[in-house]
Parts: sequence; C-alpha cells; structure tokens
Amino acid sequence: MPRIASIERKTNETDIRLRLNLDGRGTASIVTGIHFFDHMLELFTRHGAFDLTLDARGDLDVDQHHTVEDVGIVLGEAVQRALGDKRGILRAGYFLMPMDETLAAAAIDIGGRPYCVIKGNISAKRVGDFQTELVEDFFQAFAQSARANLHLRILYGRSSHHQVEALFKCFARALRFAVARDSRLKKVLPSTKGLL
Repeated sequence: MPRIASIERKTNETDIRLRLNLDGRGTASIVTGIHFFDHMLELFTRHGAFDLTLDARGDLDVDQHHTVEDVGIVLGEAVQRALGDKRGILRAGYFLMPMDETLAAAAIDIGGRPYCVIKGNISAKRVGDFQTELVEDFFQAFAQSARANLHLRILYGRSSHHQVEALFKCFARALRFAVARDSRLKKVLPSTKGLL
C-alpha cells in the first residue's frame, strides 16, 4: 500500500493543506506565494520520488518566515504520519549532491530524536524572492515535527542559488533512502530499543 498522509493546519498566520505520497513518482503541485521556495519544494519532490500537493497561504505581507517554517512543520508531520509504524524502513540515509561549483551533504535518521545541524554560509540575503536565512528555519521545523535527526552541510560553493538548491536536492535523496522499505526487514522495526 502507498504511504500517504494529508495534513491541514490553520493558524492566525498560515493556512496550509498538504498531501504527501512517499511512494510517488515525483509529481508536484505547489503554491506557497514564494516562487523560489516553490521551486525548491518541486526539486525535493522530484529527487525524493515523492508526490506532493501543497497549498500554503501565509501572511507574506508581514514576512516569509511564518509560511516557510509552517510548511516545514506540516511536511515533517506528513512524513511522520505516512510512515505509520516504521516497520521495514531503512530509517537512515545520506547523500552528497554536486551542483556545478557547489557540493552539499545531507544525513538523516528518522529515529524519533529530533535534532538539526546546518553548516555553511549562504552569502546572499535573497535568492530570487526567497529570504535565504529561512533555509535553516525550514529544516529545523521539519526535523522537529518529523522527529528526525538531520544534518546538512554546504561543503563549498560560490553561487547562493546553487548552495540552496544543492541542500534541497541532497535532503530529498537522503530522505528517499531513509523512508525506503527493505523487503528482507518488512516486519522489523529498525531499532534495538523496540521504539521509534
């Protein structure tokens, strides 16, 4: 059975509807009101082989922060819900993503211990219409709500566009591996503690 979750979250700052299929084909229908962020989420979908439908309406007249952070929260909740009891998943994944002069790395463990570390300096304050300081807020929110341990690093690179894009791509590929199912372990919880 496909692992699908639908989440609706409404606050005084954002109104978000999201549907995620972890066993998809990389199709996306994404509207957040922040075009570069939409593009990054489309890359995430394609490189993760996820299907994602997202309609996020936020108080962009105030700032982009609420929208970006709340999308991270909802996406993390959707991953957590779609995984169900987590039996048979690989649980952890990592990936190195080159993009021209840039190299980025991601490692994730969906082990129930939320933590996020991001290393790397993005020099531009904006890429397109996107505030680059919000990259960290998005991934922090995702890690907390997915209850995942997430480490991201920009090893080197000149272009801020390439740095952000490489982060989203390697994150998607690492997550794709972590949520993948191993047929040999389909009834096994990937933890010696017996709890994830």
